[in-house]
This record gives sequence, structure tokens and C-alpha cells, in this order.
Amino acid sequence: MQKQRVLFLCNANSARSLMGEALLRHLAGERFEAFSAGSEPDRPHEQTLAALQKQEVATEQLASKSLDEFEGEHFDAVIVLCDKAQQACRDWQGSSTEYLYWNIRDPRLIERADAYEQALQEIRQRLQLWLQLKERDDIPQ
Repeated sequence: MQKQRVLFLCNANSARSLMGEALLRHLAGERFEAFSAGSEPDRPHEQTLAALQKQEVATEQLASKSLDEFEGEHFDAVIVLCDKAQQACRDWQGSSTEYLYWNIRDPRLIERADAYEQALQEIRQRLQLWLQLKERDDIPQ
């Protein structure tokens, strides 16, 4: 069975989309290939990496990338994690079978000590629900 390709998008590709990429690999890497990108890429935020490592999620392969690097590619799903990336997605020269919009608050803009853990937990909950729906859809009727 071929792995489904999933692209996570946010503005800087330094927190939320990297979390999505790492979590999907962690939760269902045998079924999905996970990627992430940003409309204005920065670099992985230290607190993003720390929050993932605290949950024992591998971070070695994570790097910030531009959405342009995926031009012309097809994904089974594109999961957009912020409004700004949703705007950039409209101009992206790629394609997807499924587009999901999860507006997760940017932990870089929240002045709470657990902002990154909170964002990670919210992405994990949505991913787990989405994975359950995918499994149900894969069962022959």
C-alpha cells in the first residue's frame, strides 16, 4: 500500500506546521509521508523542538522550508494551520485531494509558558481525530 502524502502549512514553518509533520510521522508514519512548509519560512523555533522532544517525538528531520519547494507536487491532504498560510495556499502551484483548515493560534505570539505545549496538544487532538476518520474511510463497506 502506497503511503499518503500530507503537507502541513503555516506562515513561518517554525512551530505549528513542524509540529504537524513530526506528530504525523510519530503517530502514523507507516501510513503517511509527512512534509511541512511556510509561506514565509524562518527556522525551527527552539521551544517547538523542546515541546516535541518532551513528548518523545523525533525532531531530527525537521527543517523550515518554503512552500515554493513543493511547487507542482500533489498531496493527498494539505493541512493549513493559520489564516496567513491559507491565503498563500490559493496561489500555490501544487494540488491536493483534500484541504483542511485548522486555525491553531501561533504559540510565538502567546505569552504563556505552556503556549507551545498547548499548540502541540491541539494539533495532536485534531490529528488523532483525522486519523480515526481516515481509518474508517479505508475499511471496505
